[in-house]
Amino acid sequence: MYNAAVWLSKVEESTGQTIKVDWQPFSLAQVNSDNNDGNIKLWDQPEVKDGTDKTFLAHVSGLAAKRQGEEAFDSFFMALLRARHEDKKDLNDPAVMEEAAVAAGLDMARFSEDQSDPDLLKDIGESHTKAVEEYGAFGVPTFIFGDGKATFLKMFIPPDEQAAEIYETLTKVMSQFEHVGEIKRPQPPWPHGVI
Repeated sequence: MYNAAVWLSKVEESTGQTIKVDWQPFSLAQVNSDNNDGNIKLWDQPEVKDGTDKTFLAHVSGLAAKRQGEEAFDSFFMALLRARHEDKKDLNDPAVMEEAAVAAGLDMARFSEDQSDPDLLKDIGESHTKAVEEYGAFGVPTFIFGDGKATFLKMFIPPDEQAAEIYETLTKVMSQFEHVGEIKRPQPPWPHGVI
């Protein structure tokens, strides 16, 4: 998610255009759980519902931020991604959520109240289930286009001068070329000098 979010912000900076993304919760914890048959939904577990298990804290916090508007969510989301990927902070720590909310300029009383709304876990479950059942999602980021075409994309943050061209090329491939099933570089290693 971090690489995609930074990449998309580079595209916006270089083109001056706004890229509309409706970021939705998708649980990698659910996908990667030992519960391979999928019958146990992590968001329904008692310890998640009572708040002792913080597996969904970042998702719940993101949805709480989203209730304050798109701009508030975008600021919170980027602050949270930076906290995790740049500062190596634990997203199961409520203090990290609070720091990101403060950095994003959220109404803290409203944020705290919304975080405790039990409906948010239901929203996470519905979002995840829809992504899996309707679009075949298995990882993040999965791009879903208006006509329902979905594509998982793994990439690293490109240099500024390539960000817009990569975006234009890949969104065309992902949204228009149905016969392209998978493009993957053999690993390891990733091409020398990229990471």
